[in-house]
Formats: sequence, structure tokens, C-alpha cells
Amino acid sequence: MMESALGEGVKEACVSGDSGDSLNCLMAQTTRGHRVLLAALLAEIDLYPGQERVLTAIWEHGPRSQNALARIVGIDVSTMTKSLQRLERSGFVSRTPCPSNRRISIVSTTPRGDALRPELDRVMAEVHARMTWGLTAEQADLLSSLLIVVRANLCREVALDADPAGSAC
Repeated sequence: MMESALGEGVKEACVSGDSGDSLNCLMAQTTRGHRVLLAALLAEIDLYPGQERVLTAIWEHGPRSQNALARIVGIDVSTMTKSLQRLERSGFVSRTPCPSNRRISIVSTTPRGDALRPELDRVMAEVHARMTWGLTAEQADLLSSLLIVVRANLCREVALDADPAGSAC
């Protein structure tokens, strides 16, 4: 079922007049394909796309306020609120009042959330393996290097536009 879901609509992400192998079209198709694959694999461990980034931020930076997590992950606070509500309902994170400012909640992972870490590592390794299937290690490294340059170019453009949420970079 996941294979058909991955193929559905991935190649139709181009705007009219854009050839199917233009860079714009390829980036749109690749981004969509990655998101569909990631969503399907995350669903196996009861996560939604984006929640893996929140959990990883807590594991790497320790318990933080909702605002701090939003900055680390690069999303707006309202999006973080929804993500944390879902994670909390699933029992993966908990919120406790900050001792120095009771109006602020500190978010931390629960034992159930911490138990997801090896599963999430497995999912991310699987996403990587599927994305790079058919590429040599050198080609995969080159692709990563090129995408770093493209990301830097896009981030520079976002900075020039003064994106208030900083969501793209």
C-alpha cells in the first residue's frame, strides 16, 4: 500500500509549462516523495511528520520551553503547540511548569517517548536507504553536498525576505 501511495501524485507536482525534468519540478516531486515516505514510516511508530524533529530537539538539547523548541526546530509557536498537544496525548512528552516562571511550561520526553528513540533512528535510516537506493556512496555524498549549497541559497533568499518565522532555514 505504501508503494502505491508514494507513486500517487509525486510526478504531478509540476506547474504548467515546467518540463518534468526541470529543477523546479524535480525539487517539488522529490520533496513530496520524501514527505509521503517519511509520513508512512513515521506512522508505523505513531508519529506524524515534524514530530520526529521535536523529539530529536528535546533529546539533543534537553527539556525546553515551547518557544525555545519552536526556535530550535524552526517553526512558529502555534505549529509547535499543535505538535506538542499530539505528542502529549500519545504519552511521548510531558509539560511541567517552569520553577522560575509558572506561566512557562517546560517540555520533556517521557519514558514512552524515550523508548521511541531507537525506533526513530531505524525509521530515519530506512528513509535514507530508500532515498539513496541505486546511488553509490560517492553519489549520495555529492547529492548531500549539492543540496547543502541549494539550501544555503534558499536560506539567503528567505533572510532577504525577512521571513518572521524563520521556517525555511
